Amino acid sequence: MAVDSTSTESDSEGFKLYHYDPSLAAAIIFTLFFAIASIRHFQILFRKKTWFFIPFLVGCCLECIGYGMRAWSAKQTPDWTLMPYILQNLLILLGPTLFAASIYMLLGRIIRHLDAEQFSVISPRWLTKIFLLGDVISIFGQGGGGGLMAASDSESTSNLGNTIILLGLGVQVTFFSGFMIVMATFHRRIASLPTTKARGTLTRWKTVIWVTYIVSLLILVRSVFRMIEYAQGNNGSLLQKEIYIYLLDTALMFIVAATMAYFHPGLLLAEERALDDDVILDQRQTLTSHPYSRMA
Repeated sequence: MAVDSTSTESDSEGFKLYHYDPSLAAAIIFTLFFAIASIRHFQILFRKKTWFFIPFLVGCCLECIGYGMRAWSAKQTPDWTLMPYILQNLLILLGPTLFAASIYMLLGRIIRHLDAEQFSVISPRWLTKIFLLGDVISIFGQGGGGGLMAASDSESTSNLGNTIILLGLGVQVTFFSGFMIVMATFHRRIASLPTTKARGTLTRWKTVIWVTYIVSLLILVRSVFRMIEYAQGNNGSLLQKEIYIYLLDTALMFIVAATMAYFHPGLLLAEERALDDDVILDQRQTLTSHPYSRMA
């Protein structure tokens, strides 16, 4: 990136870390918001033992630390240093990728929960592995590109890092779009021909499905925004005003974190299993108390 550690510009063309004075108040507010979300997800994770949500929790923590670094960077205005800028940029970039990892694993668990493997376009055994592979490629692309930009001492190396980040985001958008198609296909099939478990009176799995649609769409919108941002380059219009990152990344990702905390699949599916057990118990008690059951 070729930026001096105590300067906002790095070369004769004036590479700027920020094209605006970053808001300290906004950074602190979202640091606190993501800290609260992290604590809540930590509580649910260990209470319900939903270990597949560990990446989601880590993503919340990265967002929290990332905005903490952004607050530090904002406090340095106008004499920004390189380290907090790099950390906030990289951590905020990677957090949603970890959100996606847990969401990929969630669909496989919904399919198995409903005994509906036959309705999935991809076998649940491979579904999670395929989409997680795309997520890993995306993480390495975005992380590697960000690291290359941070360590670069020339414009060409910085541009290469930017291109690698762009490719990583492209992989994320491609795989996430494919994931949403797979999920929608599964949902349509099981809605038209539900399994015995899905046909029951309990519908909490439907809530999980619709919540997954919502958070997936928000992550996809955010990733497309980031792709356009990096495609435009350092002097692009999306980097000229801070409002864009807060509206099209920060706010969307906090909604994702808060939504998944409130409608956590570990809470909903566990409650559904408990209610299922109660229904089965009631049915057994009814059968055993029926006069004809004693005659048998």
